[in-house]
Amino acid sequence: MINYHNRKFKVASTADAGEVSTEMVFHYQQEKDIVTCTYKDKNVASGHLIGKVDEAGNIDIRYHQINAEGIIKTGKCYSEPHVLANGKIQLHETWEWLSGDSGGGNTIIEEI
Repeated sequence: MINYHNRKFKVASTADAGEVSTEMVFHYQQEKDIVTCTYKDKNVASGHLIGKVDEAGNIDIRYHQINAEGIIKTGKCYSEPHVLANGKIQLHETWEWLSGDSGGGNTIIEEI
């Protein structure tokens, strides 16, 4: 299992339906197989995620956030890790909104 504790990730690319910017930094915390993160940027006033890591390092995530306009949104995400040549992790994510909006897409975040 990949340990994500204290790893930081930055958005490399995201779908048009997403609200996170390339300035967003996700600082993951992990205890056993549970990952958590609090995040915010110019588009997201406050966001939180919680996820469960499997033996291959994949993360099944649920998130909720309040965007800059004050709208509460929730969603789900599946993150698949790819270990880069430099040893850093790149997460390929497939996500969708569950409330507050519709649609979804793919995002790539990279360890910094």
